[in-house]
Amino acid sequence: MSLAKLFALIQYPLPHHLLSRLVGRLAECRTPWLKNALIRRFIRQFRVDMNEAANPDPTAYATFNDFFTRELKADARPLGEGILSPADGRLSQFGPLEAGQLVQAKGHRFSAMDLLGGDGDAARRYLGGSFATIYLSPSDYHRVHMPLAGTLTEMVYVPGRLFSVNAATTEHVPNLFARNERLVCHFDTEQGPMVMVLVGAMIVAAIETVWAGQITPLPRGGVQRIRFDTPVHLERGAEMGRFKLGSTVVMAFAEPVAFADGLEPGAKVQMGQSLGAF
Repeated sequence: MSLAKLFALIQYPLPHHLLSRLVGRLAECRTPWLKNALIRRFIRQFRVDMNEAANPDPTAYATFNDFFTRELKADARPLGEGILSPADGRLSQFGPLEAGQLVQAKGHRFSAMDLLGGDGDAARRYLGGSFATIYLSPSDYHRVHMPLAGTLTEMVYVPGRLFSVNAATTEHVPNLFARNERLVCHFDTEQGPMVMVLVGAMIVAAIETVWAGQITPLPRGGVQRIRFDTPVHLERGAEMGRFKLGSTVVMAFAEPVAFADGLEPGAKVQMGQSLGAF
């Protein structure tokens, strides 16, 4: 048995939510010596470039989470043409939604309906469309931005497990992104419907949006749908949310996308980079 498969298997019995909440409490610690030690160790371990940060002083952040979701300088991520990468990370998979299925990893597919919390009507909007999945590693910038200008129509919280979302787990845990806790954000754009799914993961203490603040973790319960009477419009490249510790964004578009030449699964991308065009 490979180490990657063993790593995936040992996650099944773990208390995902308990571990994540404990890490979340540590990441919110305001004791100066402890939070500064955590931040400095993280910067060394993951070679974080603080020159990109709006505030490059590691000790200036009130908590580890404030550091982890740090703002970048205004010119750190120039916007390209067409559809933008919403985040820094690895473009783990992308392409057409074939028969309503998205590629998770080689040999693994999952359905758009499962990803969207069992909403068959929403899933049908993306038949014939395209998707892209971006994995944010711990060293990446952890704010998520709009690939296109759009107006939020509905937000759906889907409860679930909190498996790791790294490459080893995506290759060995079936339906991973449709099993994990996630936040499904539906938008109307000039190019038709677009959905952005912010997927939770092990030790991801919370997911936030710019319009509602911290959403996860929510109390135990089923799928929760939140509609907005007042439209929430976000411009292309604007921040839409953030992860408190790393995770994954899955995007789907109703229209087919011609992805940029040279892109391939596993490619490193940055927020604002052009992924392609309709």
